[in-house]
Amino acid sequence: MKSPAWTEDELVLAGALVVKNGWRELRTGNREVQELSELLRSLPLHAPEVLAIAGFRSPDSVSRKTTDFASNHPDYAGKPTRCGEPTLRMINAFTKREAEMLQTAQALEEGISSGQLQLVPPQPDEADDTGSTAIEGRLLARWALFRERDPKIRRLKIQKVQKSGQPLRCEVCDFDFSRAYGPLGEGYIEVHHVTPLHISGTRETRLEDLACLCANCHRMCHRSRSGESWRTPDALRAMIDTSVPHAPHAAPASAS
Repeated sequence: MKSPAWTEDELVLAGALVVKNGWRELRTGNREVQELSELLRSLPLHAPEVLAIAGFRSPDSVSRKTTDFASNHPDYAGKPTRCGEPTLRMINAFTKREAEMLQTAQALEEGISSGQLQLVPPQPDEADDTGSTAIEGRLLARWALFRERDPKIRRLKIQKVQKSGQPLRCEVCDFDFSRAYGPLGEGYIEVHHVTPLHISGTRETRLEDLACLCANCHRMCHRSRSGESWRTPDALRAMIDTSVPHAPHAAPASAS
């Protein structure tokens, strides 16, 4: 059995290690390489039989991946190693938005070390329709969706809006479920984290962190596009305002 290709989550962690080392490769005997090898093998991404593959995410394989990152950086003067498109995309992401990608890696590390990510079951929509994920990786998307679907958090957010006297409608497109569906839609809305996990950190969710969205806008906020997997309601509203004339709001997508 062949070792699977590196996932986005794994590449985020390997890339962060190289960036912190000044875009230089790290050798097999390096302590940080060995620690990353152990961390990668603990990620809740692969089946048990994969972990049994000889050399799977071993220190040797981690060191080789750091060489891919270092030698394919635009400023590298030597001959680059051959690596796949996902690694090249990750190099580009770290080059263009280093601080954000380092925050992403830190959130992953904190989630794993705390044990929280291992407890989160796979979530619908953590991957797009093609089965791929955005460059920030699947695990943070899984964790974010799991937190957004917390019935208690959603209920408290709805209650806060209702007590304020504001209509319970989508904060992006103004869609109102009760107006469209009558009593069936009364009190229904979905919630979305305004700030992604890798920016907000792993602190407890506050109601101020959440926005009320219809199912369509919620999905668009999470949809992978151009290496990004997260949009704020304000950003999505701006996209709608600047897009070509668009059709009236269609029936919402399946609830997430």
